[in-house]
Amino acid sequence: MIIQPKIRGFICTTAHPAGCAANVQEQIDYVKEHGLIKNGPKKVLVIGSSNGYGLASRIVTAFGCRAATVGVFFEREAEDKRTATAGWYNSIAFDRAAKKEGLYTKNFNGDAFSDEMKQQVVEAIKKDLGSVDMIIYSLASPRRAHPKTGQIAKSVLKPKDVPYTNKSLDFETDKLVTITLQPATQEEIQQTVAVMGGEDWEMWIDVLDQAGCLAKGCVTVAYSYIGPDITTAVYRNGTIGAAKNHLEATAKKLDQRFKKNGGRAFVSVNKALVTQSSSAIPFIPLYFTILSKVMRAKGIYEDCVQQIYRLFSERLYQGAAIPVDGEGRIRIDDWEMRPDVQAEVKKIWSQMTDDNITQIADIKGYHEDFLKLFGFGIKNVNYAADVEADLKF
Repeated sequence: MIIQPKIRGFICTTAHPAGCAANVQEQIDYVKEHGLIKNGPKKVLVIGSSNGYGLASRIVTAFGCRAATVGVFFEREAEDKRTATAGWYNSIAFDRAAKKEGLYTKNFNGDAFSDEMKQQVVEAIKKDLGSVDMIIYSLASPRRAHPKTGQIAKSVLKPKDVPYTNKSLDFETDKLVTITLQPATQEEIQQTVAVMGGEDWEMWIDVLDQAGCLAKGCVTVAYSYIGPDITTAVYRNGTIGAAKNHLEATAKKLDQRFKKNGGRAFVSVNKALVTQSSSAIPFIPLYFTILSKVMRAKGIYEDCVQQIYRLFSERLYQGAAIPVDGEGRIRIDDWEMRPDVQAEVKKIWSQMTDDNITQIADIKGYHEDFLKLFGFGIKNVNYAADVEADLKF
């Protein structure tokens, strides 16, 4: 079939298999060009491995550390005239590239929150690898069925205590809009923490530990975000922030546990990027259009794989004590949060209008990055060609 992007709101309902494969290959090429990471992990489990930072983590560990990788994701295969999700095509592209180089790769498609999925993964690790020396936790899901109670929790993007009003970006018109978000109820906060907090991460560690699948010196990392003053009310001080606080508290708890076996547990605070999940958060895309332009002008812009390669090569496995902030977090958002960067972002934010938005913010680049997530707009891909959409592992 000939596949074109079909955008509805902040999602693209189609994905291009050849474009996704080219996108994955670009990331692999970047890692290989920058060389092997000494003393990197060799047996890695990535929970949430099909997009964004999770996919980049799998690529960096496989092609930058020559690691065997196990990926867990929840994606949809192609059906009738509907394409598969981008994450499905990404995972197949990774799998084929890794196997071509003789790297071990195992894939699990299903509900990572479930006990059944955890058990399947543990059995495969025991059978094929014995243990893992790194676990990356990078799940991004709007809902979670609790594996013990069956209760469904849904995350919300809201401030706490008081309404929050600010300008945001209308995707379809590229115009500024004013959005007011009403404060979350206590129930909504609790449900968001249940979905996006650290409980499931700890459950994964419990299952792996009980099965004897944690190697001596094992490291586990979960990804988080803090962000600037502009988004604090709706992000860090909102419902998502409550979940991130729980995630970080879980990291401290797990770190004490891992240290007993020579390992460590961390939260890595990463920079803002165009991802499928971040596109759904009001105010964040508009902030990113400014941040992108400022960081590119300063020569310090990073995409997912560049960010994760730096995390592994200059933080986690650089051969010395891992640098952390006062809360014990790895800060790979350091370039985003530089005072000169944030001062310039705030200045542009205050000056932005419908008349000047395309000049002072990178609106075009945002759309390009967004479409790239789904395999569109990639160089040397023929989008007029008939392609096979129903790909299998």
